[in-house]
Amino acid sequence: MGRLVHFEIHVDDMNRAKEFYGEVFAWKFEDWSEYAGMPYFGAVTGDEKELGINGALMQRQSPPPEPNQPLNGFACTMNVEDFDSIESKIINNGGKVAMPKYALPGMAWQGYFIDTEGNIFGIHQTDENAK
Repeated sequence: MGRLVHFEIHVDDMNRAKEFYGEVFAWKFEDWSEYAGMPYFGAVTGDEKELGINGALMQRQSPPPEPNQPLNGFACTMNVEDFDSIESKIINNGGKVAMPKYALPGMAWQGYFIDTEGNIFGIHQTDENAK
């Protein structure tokens, strides 16, 4: 099996992206630019004892996606404790709603957003009472 072990988020403005993901999800960053030969910051997304993976912010190598363009890649979804408070943090830190909160009946609340770099990502709050 090919299990997902790392992700990369392509960014135009590294500092702006680090601030966005640091403020919204409390991610920590490590400078791995020397290894990559370009601006590249490892993203520590949580405690190693918790389920999940780490990734990186990578300097974008081509033009960013155009507004309303279909997704061309993978959409990462972050598990959150409180959908509404994280949505507020996303908006307050320069993100935008791509697909509003909706119920996955009997399972969770889901929604999609656009970060400060034009990338789409999701948030997911487990809730058996969602409907």
